[in-house]
Amino acid sequence: MNVLRVADLTVRYAPDVHAVRDVSFTVGAGEVLGIVGESGSGKTALALALIGLLPESARVAGSVRLRGEELLGRSDAELSRIRGDDLSMIFQDPLSALTPVRTVGDQIAETVLVHSGATRSAARARAVDLLGLVGVPAARVARAYPHELSGGMRQRVMIAMAIANEPAVLIADEPTTALDVTVQAQVLDVLRAAKEATGAAIVLISHDMGVVAGFADRVMVMHAGRAVEQGPVEQIYRRPVTPYAAALLRSVPRIGEPSVRGAVVERSGRPVVLEVEGLVRHHPLYKGPLLRRRIGTVRAVDGISFDIREGETLALVGESGCGKTTTLMEILRLSRPQSGRIAVLGHDTAALGTSRRKALRRDVQVVFQDPYSSLDPRMRVAAILAEPLTTHGVPSSQIGGRVDELMELVGLAPEHAQRFPHGLSGGEAQRVGIARALALEPRLLLLDEPVAALDMSVQADVLALLEKLRERLGMAYLFVAHDLAVVHRIADRVAVMYMGRIMEIGSVADVYAAPAHPYTRALLDAVPIPDPTLERRRTRVLLRGEPPDPASSPTGCRFRGRCPRYATLAAVDGRLCEEHDPASRPLRSGDNADQTVACHHPLVEAKARL
Repeated sequence: MNVLRVADLTVRYAPDVHAVRDVSFTVGAGEVLGIVGESGSGKTALALALIGLLPESARVAGSVRLRGEELLGRSDAELSRIRGDDLSMIFQDPLSALTPVRTVGDQIAETVLVHSGATRSAARARAVDLLGLVGVPAARVARAYPHELSGGMRQRVMIAMAIANEPAVLIADEPTTALDVTVQAQVLDVLRAAKEATGAAIVLISHDMGVVAGFADRVMVMHAGRAVEQGPVEQIYRRPVTPYAAALLRSVPRIGEPSVRGAVVERSGRPVVLEVEGLVRHHPLYKGPLLRRRIGTVRAVDGISFDIREGETLALVGESGCGKTTTLMEILRLSRPQSGRIAVLGHDTAALGTSRRKALRRDVQVVFQDPYSSLDPRMRVAAILAEPLTTHGVPSSQIGGRVDELMELVGLAPEHAQRFPHGLSGGEAQRVGIARALALEPRLLLLDEPVAALDMSVQADVLALLEKLRERLGMAYLFVAHDLAVVHRIADRVAVMYMGRIMEIGSVADVYAAPAHPYTRALLDAVPIPDPTLERRRTRVLLRGEPPDPASSPTGCRFRGRCPRYATLAAVDGRLCEEHDPASRPLRSGDNADQTVACHHPLVEAKARL
């Protein structure tokens, strides 16, 4: 039975912007419809039209029927009685969707009170039950404010609120976009449990083809406001009819596919571009507005070591808060670290004078995650690219020609030079950020999640561009990422971080083929496969819970509280994990010594004993 029927839906913004054009579909009870497409394809405008949250300037036509009743044309008061009851929505950013001045328990209880007429005590009890259903410590979280929760916790709260009154239709707008792969897998499990508990039809909007492959029953592909293709998920993924759907699927990075890297060159014999030894960055915690006292320490980076050779890409991966970006920023400062040693092109940063530090900055450049916040909105692209050249004393007669070279190098047309950042697409803005970083011909490029905010097709183009530039210019990359499929596509080596420590490091081929640390295995298992059959059949071990508070690091192994292997160990073996923090050691003595692991009971050794 179809609970939601949409016919010829059109959304238009003044003066003449068509966000959605004649879209039609149906969703049955207990069915999941995945809506995919790139940014600007009309996915979110469609979702807001279904629930009646478009701005007043929008013009909507067509038909939206929920259980046979027409929703379009109803007043806001009428729709308010439906929203949160028969029709609910999970928003992309839970922090902005939740009220910051009320506890999450009160906000969920309010949803129950408004629509069910329950007593206040019954509504609060229902809120605690719902929080337990979505897998969080219900009593504690119910008393918390949104800012006190992690991103994954907040998204679970949004799901609990959305299913509070057992809706007929649940709209999920990019519910896992900003989450780590481990938390993403947990949230998808919660959504499955919510669907089973309520029997709701789900409209899942996403740009992640892997997420949709493992969750949706049917798929609708949107492009330029139109539904260009619809069908069962297996049919769309295996035999797409339209060129756009086929191109979208080809652009998705997959673990196991050929990478965009060139031929792998032996590390030995190549000069070291960056060397990090025992790097430490701790942040003290204080309490009190006037008489401040120190109450703890956040160990953001806690004694890590690695090196990068010429022409090599090392990826730093791990969950949010593990210390990836802090490591990158410590290197970028080119100054004395709190503890440890950083050497760039053979120069110890602790011994650099002012003039030498400025000269060395020519050789170390950075590309940030969000190009719009890192580009000056008041400057045109040509001025943005000329600024580092002017700062480092390049003659003005050479700057214009160099700007033209940079534009051509990153694939931008000459007319882009006179545009402001807001006039660029996300991919174009990131290309400007890359061009600016290349202006001074650096030898080391630090990249902080450079493709995380981009659509899949644009992401594929930028990754191919980065690899082409590395081969052409001979640069080394330190690539910070949370997407292990992207890392497999571009990196030579990978370092897996957890709570400020490197748990495992080695070549991408070795680490991905035989991960030695349970955390690495869990990260790889959490990566969705953009193949419906493989994604639903595979067995995997998912991490439960979230990393401990970095201000109160546990004794012994800091991963043991979430480690699936620790739970299976005998008491004597488990005591080693409880009492001693494992040091990083080569996985195999004299054989592949490049791969090291910080684990008392690595998985590779366990397999060898079987």
